[in-house]
Amino acid sequence: MSLPQIQEVFANMGEKPFRAKQVYEWLWLKQARDFESMSNLSKPLRASLEENFTFPAIKVDTTQHSSDGTIKSRFKLHDGHFVEGVLIPTSTRQTACVSSQVGCSLSCKFCATGFMDRKRNLDFDEIFDQVALINKQAIESSGKKLTNIVFMGMGEPLLNYKNVLHAIERITSPEGLAMSPKRITVSTAGVAKMIHQLGEDKVRFNLALSLHAANDQKRTQIMPINETNNLKVLVEELNYFYKATGNEISFEYILFKDFNDTVKDAEELIKIYRQVPVDLINIIEYNQIDGARFQKPSEEATEAFMEYLGKHKVNARLRRSRGKDIDAACGQLANKA
Repeated sequence: MSLPQIQEVFANMGEKPFRAKQVYEWLWLKQARDFESMSNLSKPLRASLEENFTFPAIKVDTTQHSSDGTIKSRFKLHDGHFVEGVLIPTSTRQTACVSSQVGCSLSCKFCATGFMDRKRNLDFDEIFDQVALINKQAIESSGKKLTNIVFMGMGEPLLNYKNVLHAIERITSPEGLAMSPKRITVSTAGVAKMIHQLGEDKVRFNLALSLHAANDQKRTQIMPINETNNLKVLVEELNYFYKATGNEISFEYILFKDFNDTVKDAEELIKIYRQVPVDLINIIEYNQIDGARFQKPSEEATEAFMEYLGKHKVNARLRRSRGKDIDAACGQLANKA
């Protein structure tokens, strides 16, 4: 509920107006998990709230710690569904990777979540709760708050557009976590009309395109969404997004052995790169998942690919996988305990 809605409820209950603000602060600033923890409310008021309202806060179901410091959490939702989120710490950053849907409908051939059915979208408060809980983990494990958030967990964020934007509004609000939108990146498999909508809405966060192949034939093989959202259309909408917002755009490109890891593939990637004001290409190590036919390229092939990009003045970075030993790396989230 919004603050005005809570104020109306408390007025109808005959409670003083400041009580509504107290509850609102418990919900968002203090991130309370239940009514009982709202300690500056009277016991009868807490009991009344418990009796008359639901508090569908998400809960940490299981937590796994990687040898590299990565922490993966499986979160239980109020209806019994699960999603996963990951804390990725480095010496300079504390990054939360969060989910936007229970499962996914896009069926990308290299992603564990893509082998799951989409059950439902997450509500905005469930997305916020993930971030708040991972922020708590960051503080407890390192004494540092989150510095970055990436919407690269389970689901396609742009197919849950309103809730994702509402969650980011709350995360960046002084009444929420007060995080700069420039520290937030939303990743999409390429929903062209919603990329356009991001531009229309003048959003302030960054955008990442999960590219993974730089020609339509290959991309359609591994990402069925490309059949209706081809590279030409995506290039047009990414340029519109940049023109409308000026926000950073990056490409995500997973290297697959004998599929998209040759010099010719690098040439095609450069052609796409030249058509969009891309800030960075993240070249990602492939992480093995059950049911997928792909393999990781050799170190020699990876180095040759990176060298070719560097020789042609492409701003590319090889992103080594974090959390592989607990299935927390890119493409591995599948609600495994």
